[in-house]
Amino acid sequence: MSGETVPIGMGHEFSGVLVEIGDGVDGLAEGDRVAVNPLLYCGECRQCIEGNYHVCDSVGFVGLAGGGGGFAESVVVAAEKAVPLAEGVSLEAGALVEPLAVGLHAVRRSGLRAGETVAVFGSGPIGLSVIQCARAAGAGQIVVSEPRDARRARAADCGADRLVDPTGEDAIEAVGSVTDGGVDRAFEVAGIEATFNAALRSTRSTGTTTVVSIWEDAATMRPNDVVLGERTVTGTLAYLGGPRSGEEYGMVIDMLAAGRLDPDPLITDRIALDNIVDRGFERLLDTDSEQVKIMVEP
Repeated sequence: MSGETVPIGMGHEFSGVLVEIGDGVDGLAEGDRVAVNPLLYCGECRQCIEGNYHVCDSVGFVGLAGGGGGFAESVVVAAEKAVPLAEGVSLEAGALVEPLAVGLHAVRRSGLRAGETVAVFGSGPIGLSVIQCARAAGAGQIVVSEPRDARRARAADCGADRLVDPTGEDAIEAVGSVTDGGVDRAFEVAGIEATFNAALRSTRSTGTTTVVSIWEDAATMRPNDVVLGERTVTGTLAYLGGPRSGEEYGMVIDMLAAGRLDPDPLITDRIALDNIVDRGFERLLDTDSEQVKIMVEP
């Protein structure tokens, strides 16, 4: 999408201060604090023409597909991607608008209604974002299945009511024990065949499973789990972008300003950019690590 090839600058979850404004830009000024919506799109495919820029045929993200990134000293982005932070929302919180917007978009895609029961399978950064956004949307009982102790603890901080360690407890049975025949909405946020099937089977008849994770491998399932209970499986990708960059980003920023979302439970450490490999990437790749989201500071 960007036309760049590796090596490229990384970092698609970031905020910053505007130091220079291009000609013809209205509504922004030098010194403004902004969160960057990194969505890249072509503007010409059917989805873009219909306003669905986040599912563009050539979708990409600044910091993943070129165009600079948050790990650079500075980056140039289109004015529409710079979403102003509300007063009281820190730059650190601004850097977490991106994953929180993923969670918000997933909850909106799921059709969750106030009072409905929820199960979340996986409580990494995006799972935690889903939990917080589901709670803010008025969810009733929220059950979270997560094998890592530290991440389960973070899930409780984000609003989970019932925590399940799937290595020692059957997650489907646990969900059933606190709901009437299964949850109304399940979210799969781990990208593993077992969690997908558990999420699907944890929903009640006519319930909905929303797949949030990006998958590396194929998965098998029993179609009758969908058919016999008239269940629905839906996908969700990222958040609204393009000329709509401020729509869901703006919602998240307003919710942060109002205290309806809390970025603190997502952050497990803060490091300098010089330490990003050994103190950042390597710890996040370590399956025994208790890290969830490491904030990189200039």
